[in-house]
Amino acid sequence: MSRLPFRILFAVYPGMTQLDFTGPHQFLSRMPGSETIVASLIGGAVPSEGLVFADTRRLSDVAGCDLLCVPGGLNALDVALDDAFVAEIRRLGGGARYVTSVCTGSLILGAAGLLHGKRAACHWAWRHLLPLFGAIPDEGRVVRDGRVFTGGGVTAGIDFALTVLAEIAGAEVAQTLQLGLEYAPAPPFTSGRPETASPKILAGYRDQIAPLLTRREAQAREAAASLSLIS
Repeated sequence: MSRLPFRILFAVYPGMTQLDFTGPHQFLSRMPGSETIVASLIGGAVPSEGLVFADTRRLSDVAGCDLLCVPGGLNALDVALDDAFVAEIRRLGGGARYVTSVCTGSLILGAAGLLHGKRAACHWAWRHLLPLFGAIPDEGRVVRDGRVFTGGGVTAGIDFALTVLAEIAGAEVAQTLQLGLEYAPAPPFTSGRPETASPKILAGYRDQIAPLLTRREAQAREAAASLSLIS
C-alpha cells in the first residue's frame, strides 16, 4: 500500500504579497512525496500585488492538510476581519500537523486563535500587533514554537521554507533543493533590517507606512476582540 502524499496547503487571498507565497511555494512544492494545493475563499483567480494566480481551489473544498501556510500582505488585517476566511484557517489549522505563515500572515493565524501563547515572527513593522492575539513576538527571521513555524518579512519566506523542509524531509533534501535553486543570498546593501538600515532609510520607510499604522492597529484590536468572543 502506498503512503499518502504529505499535503501542503497555501491559503491565499486577494491583495497578498506574492513573494510571501511564491518564495515558499517554489521550495516546498519540490519536496519529495508531497502534494501542494493552492486555495482561496471562493476559488478561481486571486490577484496579488501585480500578479494574478488562476484556478485556485475553494478552501471549503479542502478536507484537511498536513501543513497550512498563510502568506502576508499589506491588507492582512482586512483579511483577519473576514470571518469566513478566518473560520477556514481555524478549521484547517486545527487539524494540520504544522501551522505556518510568512510575514503578516502570522496576524491572520493570530486572528484564527492559532498563536495563543506561541512565539511568532512577523514583518518587523507590524510585529508589535502580535500580543493582541495572545502571541509572543519574536525578532527571529524564522521562529518555531511546537508545530507552529512563522517567517519574518517577505524574503524570510525562503529561509522559512528551508527550515520546514529540513524538519519534514531532512537537512540533506533541504540543502539539495537550496543548491538546485542556487539560493545563496548576497545582497548589495545591508538595509534589510531596521537594526542595520541607515537612520535616513529607516525614517523614510516609517514615514511611508505611518498612514497605515493607526488603521491597522484598530483592525488588529477589532480582530482580537472578535477572537475573544469565540474563545
